[in-house]
Amino acid sequence: MRISSRSEVDPFIVMDVMAAASQEEAAGRSVIHMEVGQPGTPAPALARERLAAEMATHALGYTVALGRPDLRRRISQLYLDWYSIEVPPERIVVTAGSSAAFQLAFVSLFDAGERIAIGEPGYPSYRNILKALSLDPLGIPTNRKNRFQPVMEDVEKINNLAGLLVASPANPTGTMLDHDALKTLIEGCASRGVAFISDEIYHGIQYEGRAISALEISDDVYVINSFSKYFSMTGWRIGWMVVPASHVRTVERLAQNMFICAPHAAQVAALAAMDAEAELSANMQVYAENRRLMLQELPKIGFDRIAPPDGAFYIYADVSEITSDSSSFCSEILKTAGVSVTPGLDFDPERGNTTIRFSYARSTEDIVEGLRRLGVLMAARRAVG
Repeated sequence: MRISSRSEVDPFIVMDVMAAASQEEAAGRSVIHMEVGQPGTPAPALARERLAAEMATHALGYTVALGRPDLRRRISQLYLDWYSIEVPPERIVVTAGSSAAFQLAFVSLFDAGERIAIGEPGYPSYRNILKALSLDPLGIPTNRKNRFQPVMEDVEKINNLAGLLVASPANPTGTMLDHDALKTLIEGCASRGVAFISDEIYHGIQYEGRAISALEISDDVYVINSFSKYFSMTGWRIGWMVVPASHVRTVERLAQNMFICAPHAAQVAALAAMDAEAELSANMQVYAENRRLMLQELPKIGFDRIAPPDGAFYIYADVSEITSDSSSFCSEILKTAGVSVTPGLDFDPERGNTTIRFSYARSTEDIVEGLRRLGVLMAARRAVG
């Protein structure tokens, strides 16, 4: 049977790392998970209770393609509460996770073969989804000077550019774009006819200042968000996007045909999750403490060259003084220390051999134990070296 050339995308390495960690656990080993960007907490209790009640009385069949109207209204309220901006519910599209939103955005905005710029290091699925859709992802190497975020100077050097995708807070670095930096990119793209997509799935998880939404600057952008991170609903596969009013019908037609609708059960849970402020705030206190511990202890252990993590729950470390093979190094950490971390090749194909990503989304007890194990490993390496 034939196979398409566009299906030949790179693996999502963190999933392979998770699989290797699971094999270790199946063999009876204790593993501390610092590889995956997944909260260690379940969906809020309110969400689970609301779904149980709905399941007892409703069939939960298809919803309209754009999502339940009450959920879209509640998301609209979030923009007023978080950013003091009014976003009409009519511009909000509920999706099967942010992954579906990216597919809808890419298909609605771009034709096959067009070039879309993404910052590197960056979320690997951007690149792979674009390739699978016969689009041309173009990585922009970022650096510490620019907080590992794309800058307009780099964008201006690219010919025939159709789109720019940014993330703030970013994965894997956790860095954020401030208002001026984001405005410069949005206005620069608009003046060149370049579509602007803002990945805001880590909004709500920030420590150094407030995350700025692209919608605070312009309505002529695509914004993608998710219930996976702040709302602790990864496996529920529920997210949303905000699009210009003139694009709603285009996106709706695509959503009807590609997905029918987002999972109805997840929509019910998401609606209630947005009212679980106390539980979500408690989760944030855990992330903040985990971040404090990571920033305090990692440099002592030997990981002292890190990106400044403003938000999300990641530490991206330069390990060029330790290794030139991050994949092998991560395998060593798993096998020797029982800690699962992700090699930078997942996020930066050109420079990722000398970087790794730590996730601190799990319990504080796990983070303390993971740091202890890492400390023992690095001390043993120094003793041998």
